Amino acid sequence: MIKISDLNFGYPRQQLLFRDMNVQLSAGHIYGLLGKNGAGKSSLLKNIAGLVYAKSGRLEVMGYDPAKRHPAMLSDICFIPEEFHLPSLKIGAYIKANAPFYPRFDERYLEELLKEFDIPLSNKLVDMSYGQKKKFIIAFGLATQARLVIMDEPTNGLDIPSKAQFRKIMAAALVDERCIIISTHQVRDLDNLIDTVIMLDNSSIALNASVEEITGKLTFKKVKELDDKVIYAEPALAGFNAMLLNEYGEESKLDIELLFNAVISGNSKLKQHFN
Repeated sequence: MIKISDLNFGYPRQQLLFRDMNVQLSAGHIYGLLGKNGAGKSSLLKNIAGLVYAKSGRLEVMGYDPAKRHPAMLSDICFIPEEFHLPSLKIGAYIKANAPFYPRFDERYLEELLKEFDIPLSNKLVDMSYGQKKKFIIAFGLATQARLVIMDEPTNGLDIPSKAQFRKIMAAALVDERCIIISTHQVRDLDNLIDTVIMLDNSSIALNASVEEITGKLTFKKVKELDDKVIYAEPALAGFNAMLLNEYGEESKLDIELLFNAVISGNSKLKQHFN
């Protein structure tokens, strides 16, 4: 679906944001793209969508060079940015104006999603709250039936019930021919949703592994005391939240926030198990 080879990218008069980046993303997965503020998450998504262009290297999206912005590629990409503007139109008028750009647009599916999000079709976009607008563009994007869905901070502005609705909808939206990339710094919003973790740090991919691979190599648990088996730990009530090498095939739930903090700390013990 997406092949990135030796990608070098940076903005004018700034140092390179990515250096010789290599990564492949396949259909049938929900990827969580994580990194500190300024790590380049949004820039990587914009490169994939053809909104900014690399200095060198090769980037292929569904067989196309995104920099050429081929209509067939654009009609199969749904890109939901962190910052957006919606026109002063009613929902029906917006659909009429924008749905024709997507050959497989499913209006009935959109109506189902808006009902799930408690947004009436009669609403005028400009009069809705930020959270309602965010839910609308998520619903519209999924209704395009695009094979590549890119979301930058999709849960910003959503309250707790809406975040639960979002996770439910996204879990149902994944099909074998679709690739979904979700970038966020609110890592706990991706719990039980993503199946692969990609972390950016120091101009490169610091971690690219499936949840299954991570929990196969590591176990996450609360411990009262630290010993040499602990790879990384953080203080918690009555002990520590710890990450240990999974020597005995234990089953544990991925603590994505703990893993993220371990990766960006440059933990050497962790790196040797995922290089």
